[in-house]
Amino acid sequence: MPIDHFGRVADGNEHGESTRIEVPFTSLSTQALRGLIESVVLREGTDYGERERSFDSKVEELLGRVRRGEARIFFDFDSQTADVVPTETR
Repeated sequence: MPIDHFGRVADGNEHGESTRIEVPFTSLSTQALRGLIESVVLREGTDYGERERSFDSKVEELLGRVRRGEARIFFDFDSQTADVVPTETR
């Protein structure tokens, strides 16, 4: 992914314009980060795993993944939404 002049990762649309940008979790307040993570967990839908997990445990797990660098936050300008995506491993 290309890096913009602010050192952020940016995707481009068909016109080469940035439509999605990485948001460092450290740039968000603790309250904003938690709110974002909670909204992502709520969007996930029903958990069909072997065992049911609480909402709070899912939030804490995703927060941990973001803090450890296992997942990254992106903001999409077109949809005006943020999402958390797994970090690509090489």
